[in-house]
Amino acid sequence: MTHDDITADTVSGPGGKPPGPSAVRPATVDADADAESTGRDTAPSPADAALPPELAPAALALFGDRLDLAAAYAELLATDGVVRGLIGPREAPRIWDRHLLNCAAVAERIPSGATVLDVGSGAGLPGLVLAIARPDLTVTLIEPLARRTSFLIEVVERLGLARSVRVFRGRADEAASGSSGREPISGDVVTARAVAPLDRLAGWSLPLAVRGGRLLALKGSSAAAEIEEHAEVVARLGGGEPTVQLCGVGVIDPPTTVVEIVRERMVGPARPAAKKRARGGRSRRG
Repeated sequence: MTHDDITADTVSGPGGKPPGPSAVRPATVDADADAESTGRDTAPSPADAALPPELAPAALALFGDRLDLAAAYAELLATDGVVRGLIGPREAPRIWDRHLLNCAAVAERIPSGATVLDVGSGAGLPGLVLAIARPDLTVTLIEPLARRTSFLIEVVERLGLARSVRVFRGRADEAASGSSGREPISGDVVTARAVAPLDRLAGWSLPLAVRGGRLLALKGSSAAAEIEEHAEVVARLGGGEPTVQLCGVGVIDPPTTVVEIVRERMVGPARPAAKKRARGGRSRRG
């Protein structure tokens, strides 16, 4: 997604009754075969969201008694999410391993009762997954695109998560600074997945974290290289030394790679450079 897609506006979903999520279904051979197809000629099917039997132990370990709620979300991603362009059709049969379990594993890095801000939430990854896996968390999904925030609001309502999840339509910098008379927001933990390189992501996300709070950026094989390239920028932004954390070791394979940055210092916005003055006290004109 593009960070500067749209102007800010705050929206949140109304309360809703729990949806009575469908039971977790085992995957079928047809669903697996469809994952290898190069296109799709039929409408998205809820069968694409089936939990593969080999992933059931990991899913139970990560979601516990809220596994059916996770299954309901997986079904919404595989159907409405595909139709509305939030995930690609070939991702639908891989929702559990590549998306839900990958995101849920990050919960081990989040303290009990924390407030979580999810930057560039998109279809709700990882923010909604964390809210499902950890009912003790208070989660704000920050997303600038209207069509995505509309989907998020509907999902929050249908899953009965309105008490613990809200949706903020706007950019991360607008959430951090406040705009249109709104109060700035901040949290104990800021999460992001596939949003931007580490330097830009830190610039958007660290101002949202309280002092001593942290950014958890879900990354892939580029994590170590990004840290080496952008560590100085992170330090200038008030962040501590970035570290690579592997989440879900022994539960999912491969584990989730996370770059963790603690906000050690509160750094204000950069000030414009003062104009140089010529002798006699007059400003030099270019």
